[in-house]
Amino acid sequence: MPAAPLPAPARPAGPDPGALRACMSRFPTGVTVVTFGDDEGAPRGATMNSFTSVSADPPLILVSVARRARCHRQLPGRPFCVNILGAEQEPLARLFAGAGEGTEPHWAAGARVPRLANPLAWIECAPWRCYEGGDHTLVLGRVTGLGHRDGDALTYAWSRFGTAAEATEGVEHLI
Repeated sequence: MPAAPLPAPARPAGPDPGALRACMSRFPTGVTVVTFGDDEGAPRGATMNSFTSVSADPPLILVSVARRARCHRQLPGRPFCVNILGAEQEPLARLFAGAGEGTEPHWAAGARVPRLANPLAWIECAPWRCYEGGDHTLVLGRVTGLGHRDGDALTYAWSRFGTAAEATEGVEHLI
């Protein structure tokens, strides 16, 4: 007599979303404003800290866009730019997060994709792929242009903005 199949293991309950956010807030990140053109070509942007490099060949980056974010409907499938903010650009981070007032963004002249003027670093991307990721969409872009300047970086940890001082020596000399 064949053995009866075993029941599927019970899936453990996930953590409370607030507890997960509190735990993840202990991981310091840089702060970016992802910019793009809307249906009429007007520049738009959103503050995001869920951003990473994915591949060097082909050159790919990823941003994670909350489904409840205003830009969720517009960003996937469009060229975009990841603007990595310098420490002095906290007002821009607040503005594009919907919590800033009195700050007017300045846009880079001649950029192929709407880009902030003078970010610490910028990465222009063509749309590559999108993936479902729970309550987010993972947007991958193929890097088409980039640039950077010297300066301290804007960071986010413990649900607060901070600063990472520019390193005097990095690993670039090893590469």
